[in-house]
Amino acid sequence: MAQKSYIEWTDSTWNPVTGCDKISAGCKYCYAERLAHRLNLMGQKRYRNNFRVTLHEDLIETPLRWRNPRLIFVNSMSDLFHKEVPIDFIRKVFDTMERASQHVFQILTKRSVRLKELAPQISWPPNVWIGASVENQEMTHRIDDLRSVPAKIRFLSLEPLIGPITKLDLSGIGWVIVGGESGPHARPMDPEWARRIRDICLKSQVPFFFKQWGGKNKKRAGRMLDGRFWDQRPQYIHSKQEYLFSNSL
Repeated sequence: MAQKSYIEWTDSTWNPVTGCDKISAGCKYCYAERLAHRLNLMGQKRYRNNFRVTLHEDLIETPLRWRNPRLIFVNSMSDLFHKEVPIDFIRKVFDTMERASQHVFQILTKRSVRLKELAPQISWPPNVWIGASVENQEMTHRIDDLRSVPAKIRFLSLEPLIGPITKLDLSGIGWVIVGGESGPHARPMDPEWARRIRDICLKSQVPFFFKQWGGKNKKRAGRMLDGRFWDQRPQYIHSKQEYLFSNSL
């Protein structure tokens, strides 16, 4: 379950866990659920349980075989901090990430409460970035949980952005991604929501990445905001194990 990714802010995906369930409004039209159903119908053995949480022990060490450094999105088809993923399994995933130090691993979760609870029981190597998915102002409490995690880079995925976020504290946050919802039932994103977040990032000197407008045809809608691409991100300097925060492209 490791493959080249078409997600704009990463290089590859690695899915030692598949399957999830809905916990907030942002999950309503989950892209991963749609894809899992399709793969199940195609007879893909990894999705024999459809979108129920499934652990793939045989895939835990996959990144160790990838020699060329890359950005790796961990569990694009699940949530590593789902309650059905045991702490021992999570530790095995982190052990692989620590040993595969040539890569940078990006983890996203909506389960920030469990993340906060388990974080002290996990070793956090500098090549592991941890992020929280936040879809509207109501879910910004996840950012407070995220701030407590001792990761080198903490980031936000404000996608699908289905409502305005007017109060956004970026203290302790090293990167912000914004994107609209895509798919047949996509809820529209007001351009002013994206602009407001971009301006907060610029004022706070936090890298801002605009992923997409979304919609039924996300390619046609594009990913330019106010006439330009916003592809800012933390820059990882592997040889020094340091991060540079660059707001210029």
